[in-house]
Amino acid sequence: MDSLIATMWPPTAWHWLALGLLLLSIEMMIGTFDLLWIAIAAALTSVFTAIAPDSISIWQGQLTVFAIASVAMFIAGRTVFSKMRQSADEHPTLNKRMVSTVGARAIVTADFVGGMGRVKLGDTRWSAQSLDGEDLKAGTAVIVEATEGNALKVRVI
Repeated sequence: MDSLIATMWPPTAWHWLALGLLLLSIEMMIGTFDLLWIAIAAALTSVFTAIAPDSISIWQGQLTVFAIASVAMFIAGRTVFSKMRQSADEHPTLNKRMVSTVGARAIVTADFVGGMGRVKLGDTRWSAQSLDGEDLKAGTAVIVEATEGNALKVRVI
């Protein structure tokens, strides 16, 4: 047991990097963003251990750097990067194809009868209803004002 501890002590840059990756893996499972900052502090300590002279990168220096970096990163995570913890709002038209057609221009493809007909919007033909109930002729340019079910409500431009 003593020989195992002797081979692991003092910690090397690889030990700190492994700790950072372990903490990052746990963070990915729980998703609180708290361990992320500690994992970054471990990675910074790994860099410090790798580049600092042996006189200051002894285990006490490594633990001091890790403690200071952990506290600083944790505080920064809770203040500067606090918006990361908030869930993102859904885009208002995401997965709502009919809502995204409002305001688009279309062309009447078949004469409207009784205020109902078909229009071409992009490369798709849609059922449409005239807002004012008038009968429109094929080729008339219209704009989509609203939707109802799978039908567009249109008016003449």
